Amino acid sequence: MNLDQDAYARILENLHDGLYFVDRERVITYWNAAAEQISGFSRQEVIGQSCADNILTHVDSSGTSLCTGKCPLWETIHDGRPREGEVYMRHKQGHRIPVHVRVSALTDVDGKVIGGIELFSDISNRRANELRVRELEKLALLDGLTELANRTYIETELHNRLEERKRLNIPFGILFMDIDCFKQFNDTHGHDTGDAVLRFVAGTFKSNTRPFDLYGRWGGEEFIGIIRNINLENLSRLGNRVRALIEKSYILHGEIKLQVTLSMGATLVHASDTMDTLLKRADNLMYASKQAGRNRLTPG
Repeated sequence: MNLDQDAYARILENLHDGLYFVDRERVITYWNAAAEQISGFSRQEVIGQSCADNILTHVDSSGTSLCTGKCPLWETIHDGRPREGEVYMRHKQGHRIPVHVRVSALTDVDGKVIGGIELFSDISNRRANELRVRELEKLALLDGLTELANRTYIETELHNRLEERKRLNIPFGILFMDIDCFKQFNDTHGHDTGDAVLRFVAGTFKSNTRPFDLYGRWGGEEFIGIIRNINLENLSRLGNRVRALIEKSYILHGEIKLQVTLSMGATLVHASDTMDTLLKRADNLMYASKQAGRNRLTPG
């Protein structure tokens, strides 16, 4: 079966995975429709841009930037070997999306490497989050701005988890999180920018949560994560991963890149805990992070 160029173009354009091509200098030359949908960036915004300009700002799970160094795409262009792995792509709205990337060399008819190809798949729990959003909407338990669980739902979930802990001895922990210096975003750039910061942070939670955990907006710039069946070490690791993803990203206000950081408290439920004692301990740990210089997690 022989296919013409238009047929190949339609196949690439209709892939469910994001696909883009770069030349040897990592300048983006092709960007398909799925890449637009997953990243939020239109092809007009990225074609002609270099990966080295950090437009997509890929980072690994520790928050280390890949785009400005020897990323998998760069390495494949130089040695011709295919690679794959999981990285975190910056969405246009600012939050981080976990993606599985597969990289291969782009060659001409003589086999000479002339660039690279990256295929990427969104591996966030999008479907689980969409179902949760619809359920919460029905129950009026959704925060309208961030589309996270609101305070009423968080309190209900905490009550259920405490009862589960008593009956079945299933451990859980909470992350109590506050956006650092949030008032400055409102005072300097306006409340619309402050709202964008809240949505950006919430988007990172939604894209990087496990299906059986819950993140919600406690009030103002405070958020709570309820993390089931976990120990303190892994709770701290999970919290620090989310914190690093937010720290290493940004939102745009005009031409200005606005960095956002979180201070966190992380604690496990104790046998004697009530909702009030659990929340107060987590809140105190979060304030300890503030007093220690912000943008950190304090376990306890």
